[in-house]
Amino acid sequence: MSLLELDGVKVHFPVKKGVLFDRTVGHVYAVDGVSLSVEAGQTYGLVGESGCGKTTLGRAILRLVDITEGDVVLDGTNLAELPGEEMRGMRRRLQMVFQDPLGSLDPRQNIESILSEGMAAHGIGADREERRTRIREILAKVGLPTGALSRYPHEFSGGQRQRIGIARALVLEPDVIICDEPVSALDVSIQAQVINLLEELQEQMGLTYVVIAHDLAVVRHISDVIGVMYLGGLVEEGPSDTLYAEPLHPYTKALMSAVPIPDPAVEDTRERILLTGDLPSPSKPPTGCRFHTRCPWKQDTLCATERPELKDAGNGHKVACHYAAEIAAGTVRQTVPGAVRPPEAETAPAEVPAPAKPADDGRTADPGGRAGRAAEPGKTAEPGGTAGTGGTGGKSAESAESAETAQGGGTAGTGTTPEAGGTPEAGDAVQADEAADADEATDAGEAPKTGEAPKTGEAAETVEAAEAAESAVTKD
Repeated sequence: MSLLELDGVKVHFPVKKGVLFDRTVGHVYAVDGVSLSVEAGQTYGLVGESGCGKTTLGRAILRLVDITEGDVVLDGTNLAELPGEEMRGMRRRLQMVFQDPLGSLDPRQNIESILSEGMAAHGIGADREERRTRIREILAKVGLPTGALSRYPHEFSGGQRQRIGIARALVLEPDVIICDEPVSALDVSIQAQVINLLEELQEQMGLTYVVIAHDLAVVRHISDVIGVMYLGGLVEEGPSDTLYAEPLHPYTKALMSAVPIPDPAVEDTRERILLTGDLPSPSKPPTGCRFHTRCPWKQDTLCATERPELKDAGNGHKVACHYAAEIAAGTVRQTVPGAVRPPEAETAPAEVPAPAKPADDGRTADPGGRAGRAAEPGKTAEPGGTAGTGGTGGKSAESAESAETAQGGGTAGTGTTPEAGGTPEAGDAVQADEAADADEATDAGEAPKTGEAPKTGEAAETVEAAEAAESAVTKD
């Protein structure tokens, strides 16, 4: 016989409405028919998305919420039938580590008072000194100094507060500990410390855990058996390695496909399952299979009319799906287009359009972002020289200046707009050339002509070359 057994557990919260007299107008089906068993010394992991009833089921095991229907049997004793005082005595064997460590610790009590309160209520320790000795031993096991006894919860970090919550559960020497999201509010490094602590305590004290979490990597690391919940019910259960290697239920497949894999080769080639829609309301759950409204493989028969039972698929692997075997064999095709994304869709590289080639009009911008240099005075300009000259000396200075203005190499005197392929530093260099030429003109006693911009840099060299060419033509 298992240490802890649940048989058809249901937790329904009534929805009341009325002003003078409350009347029940409906129910929230938080937990609806869950059956499972946990062996002594085993770690049972419960996973599922938010709102599926994991925490409510954990609280129902401790009778912190009333059980509507079903049995919770601990070592042969049905907790669902125990009266209040007897149930209080049984809670020594059942303890819980809550999700929010700060919210579960009384801010007005120091650590010694928090840990000794439960011991005094259950008659553990003959006197205060004996209880204090026991508390110090537990603090040493969870990695806290004995000087923490006189401190208050707000004086500790998040990881230390979670250790205090674990210590509060351990001082009563329980058989089963319900861990409700024990590491969800902690940093990754602190998560590893708390998980390793739980495993060490399990080996030393022979503890049995029920770990409630939504982090699949954490659950796989710490759990022996995993149960997957969806909308108040258990849809799949099996040994940890088997369930991760071969998930059978479509919902479990979707959960596993969302877990990132730190191997790029595997991550880019695996199949992804994208669920559509939101989690239905637990006050109005769908008929038939609870998952059929989001299932990529839903069928016209059975799925919407008959709720599947949790059946053994072999080797302790159980699944609640009418077509689990057919889906695994590939004989049932998906009915929701695009819900299952094949590996090719994940790895196909995006097409990058080729850059448009510039029009070839005989003018080619050089990499420096300036117009090419013209030939020296008296010599024929090279091809690829200043745009508008064409490498000949037969052009007038006016045509050279107009071509110079049309050229993208920058208008003389500005130098602020870099040409395509140029850089902002090119404009700074032109400004520096302008300043140097202005100084030389001043020293020579020359002044620029009225209405004419100062000729600087390569633009000035171009104009000078054009003027020399025009003079040579005139002489001829």
